[in-house]
Amino acid sequence: MISETPCPKRDDADFPRVLLAIPVYNEEQYIDDVLDAVQPYIDDVLVIDDGSTDRSRYLLAERTGITVICHPRNQGYGKTIIDAFSYAACSGYDWVITMDCDRQHEPALIPDFVEAIKADDADIISGSRYLAKSERNGSPPRDRREINRTFTQLINEKLGLQLTDSFCGFKAHRTSAMKQLDLTERGYAVPLEFWVQAAAAKLRVKEIPVHLIYNDPNRSFGGPLDDPTTRLTHYHKVFEQTLEKVGLS
Repeated sequence: MISETPCPKRDDADFPRVLLAIPVYNEEQYIDDVLDAVQPYIDDVLVIDDGSTDRSRYLLAERTGITVICHPRNQGYGKTIIDAFSYAACSGYDWVITMDCDRQHEPALIPDFVEAIKADDADIISGSRYLAKSERNGSPPRDRREINRTFTQLINEKLGLQLTDSFCGFKAHRTSAMKQLDLTERGYAVPLEFWVQAAAAKLRVKEIPVHLIYNDPNRSFGGPLDDPTTRLTHYHKVFEQTLEKVGLS
C-alpha cells in the first residue's frame, strides 16, 4: 500500500482539505509560471521533484508556501503519483488533485474540480480532453492520440467503465479511496494499473472537461518508450499483469 513518505502533523480543524500535487521533472522553464498561476486557486500545494537535473530544484527552494518532496534520482512519473497519494493520506487530506507542470493543464480549471468534489458523488474525478472538444494550443502527435484511444476503449470493454480519456493526468482523487489501491508501477504506464485497480475496488468515476493543450509534441517518454510500438507493448503488458493481479483477467 502507499506508505513511503514521512507524515507531517495534521490539524483536524482544517477538514475537509484538498491538496494539489504537481510532479516535476526538469521543468525549469515552467515552474514559476505554473506555481504563480495555481496559488490563487488553492492553499495547499505539494511539488514532487523527480530527480530533476536542471535548475528545477533550485527554483523550488526559492518558493514559499509550498511543500516539496525531492527524489535523489529520477524514479518515474508513477512514483510521483504514489508519493502524492501517500502524502495526502498521512497528512489528513480528503482529496488530492494532480496536475502536470508543463502548462498543458490550466490552473483556472482547479475550481471546476473543487466544485465536482463538493458534489460528493465520485471517488475519482478525471479530466477529459475529449469532452471539451477544444484544442487550445496544438494537438497531440498521432501516435499518442491513437494509444490513448486504444486503451480507453480497452479499459471500457474490460472494466465496464465509460471513459473518454484514460491518460489525462489532471484528476481529483478521494484519499480514502486511494488507500484501497496498491500501485507499484513507477513509469508512464501507471494509468493502466490505476484504472484496473480502481475498477476492482468499485470506485465511482466521473469525467469533467478540460482543454486539450500540447505545448511540446516532441516531449520524451524516456528511453525505449519514445518508440510508439514499444510503448504500446509495454502498456499492454502492465494492463494484463494488473488484470491478473486483481483477478479480472
